[in-house]
Amino acid sequence: MDKLMDSPWFLRIMALLLAFLLFFSVKADEDAVNSANNGTITEEIEDVELEVFYGDTNLMVSGLPETVDLTISGPTSTVQTARQLKDFTLFVDLRNMTIGEHRVPIQTENFSEQLRVQINPAFVDITIEERVTQEFRIDPEMNERLLQEGFVLEEITADPNSVTVTGPKSVIDAISFVKATVTGEQGVNESFTTEARVRVLANDLTKLENVEIEPEVVKVSVEIQEYSKEVPVVIKENGTPPTGIRIDELIPSSKTVRVYGPKNAVDPLNEYVVEVNTGVITPTDTTIETELKAPKGTTSVTPADMTVEAEITVDETVEAPDGVEKPEVSENSSS
Repeated sequence: MDKLMDSPWFLRIMALLLAFLLFFSVKADEDAVNSANNGTITEEIEDVELEVFYGDTNLMVSGLPETVDLTISGPTSTVQTARQLKDFTLFVDLRNMTIGEHRVPIQTENFSEQLRVQINPAFVDITIEERVTQEFRIDPEMNERLLQEGFVLEEITADPNSVTVTGPKSVIDAISFVKATVTGEQGVNESFTTEARVRVLANDLTKLENVEIEPEVVKVSVEIQEYSKEVPVVIKENGTPPTGIRIDELIPSSKTVRVYGPKNAVDPLNEYVVEVNTGVITPTDTTIETELKAPKGTTSVTPADMTVEAEITVDETVEAPDGVEKPEVSENSSS
């Protein structure tokens, strides 16, 4: 036995056997790795951008989705590479199509032949129409529930007050409203200017898509005022005129005043009573100044003061009180 182990041929044969065992062991490991890499997997890629090939700028297409979903199946490494690089293209080719309705397939480009590709949807229904541009007046708006209690929306304007809208003829014909809506927090109690995005709406107030709006954003000026109401002035005589003076008429400098405040306090007002102390009238001074105060529950009144002019008749037979001059007028004349 010792002689056999010492034999050169024995050693050579053993070395060859060990080499074979090592080779097949490494080969088995490589086959296992390759088998794992070449296994088939399926991946879904959502919201892949859809490109459109169409050269006629006088026509427009509606019905095309912006993105589609993609499912790819194949060897693991190929699927993972496609998912990571996304160097493929999904597109529809409309270059040879005419005005009207069409069903077109979504085509693919730059996918490995090892991959099985499914697109959802595989076909899309489109409409090719004439491209139309039209000018529309903007209707600016603001939800009045944003206003603080006791304030009202006096005026709202947009600058510019019109926009041009470009789109398929059927969409342009469906436009019923062009809105620029002001948003914000509640409790607004003063005028302001802000920016608002323009929207085009159908008759049922659904937003119309696939249009180009120029400009897309406009400035909106909102005029806010405290709630108010204009009411007539009623003169109430208070006091007694001096001896020899008769009040013929009291004429206020304004026939109406405007009262501001909460709606529930302002609306019940039907008149504004101005009390006039006629005891201060003299034959030579018939003008009375009076301060106007806000009625109970309201906040203010304009004007803040008022002048009342008295038309009088002076009895010349009556002796004027001390310190009061009689005007140089004939008896029973008005001053």
